[in-house]
Amino acid sequence: MKPLAPGTVIFHRHRGYGVIVLVNLLTGWISARFGSEVRTLDLNLSSDEVQHADGTPILFRRAPPDRMPHARLMAMVRELHRTGYQRLYLYTWPKPSGLHWRWHLFTGPRQWLERPWREGWYGSGADYNFNPVLGWGDTPSASPEELARLLAQFDPQGLAQALGEDEEHSNWFEMVCATLLPDYAFSLGWHDNGRMPEHLPVIPIRRNVPEYAGPPLPWPPGWRHLWRASGKSPVLPYDPPVRTTYRITPEPQD
Repeated sequence: MKPLAPGTVIFHRHRGYGVIVLVNLLTGWISARFGSEVRTLDLNLSSDEVQHADGTPILFRRAPPDRMPHARLMAMVRELHRTGYQRLYLYTWPKPSGLHWRWHLFTGPRQWLERPWREGWYGSGADYNFNPVLGWGDTPSASPEELARLLAQFDPQGLAQALGEDEEHSNWFEMVCATLLPDYAFSLGWHDNGRMPEHLPVIPIRRNVPEYAGPPLPWPPGWRHLWRASGKSPVLPYDPPVRTTYRITPEPQD
């Protein structure tokens, strides 16, 4: 797939050659300037038959795009689990504003609180809205198998640490993926009065998807005891540690 960004030269059958000045991959609309025209023209990539300068059609699916990459990440992790990389884990949680969900891949011991942070192994749905790639040299249409291969090329040392068995977690993850994909993803965070929900929270990955009405899902192995304490308050408030010192670029503010 050819890149589509401000500055890309395009061709329209009624306007001729033009240049993109703004693109929104979440909605499929672009703004372009043609010839000597001062004002820009808004075009829809699904219906206005826009082409690259060499005549290659620019195709945009009519179905609403994903607001977050979590379902694609779940499919990729499941694929890697099936090939022996069972010590690969996906941690997802909402931003404080609740507008987007973060994601974090980590390998090695299953330590949900003390997770190793590696460059390129974490991100946010806020960034994915405008640039629907994960940053491993992947494309928006990459399959789970392609994502796994590109991740291995991007950081072979990091992925090598995921090689090993964790059947308890991989069986749980397989069951969750079979229940939720392709329209839903899970979250390991909550904000309901600071109390841990009975079942795993589920989130839709795109707009116009009905609320999840499937069977309740259990929390991942080893998760519940992290938030329990003895005494009159059996459940601790949820306050996950978020490290920011390792970020390469700051995330957009909500």
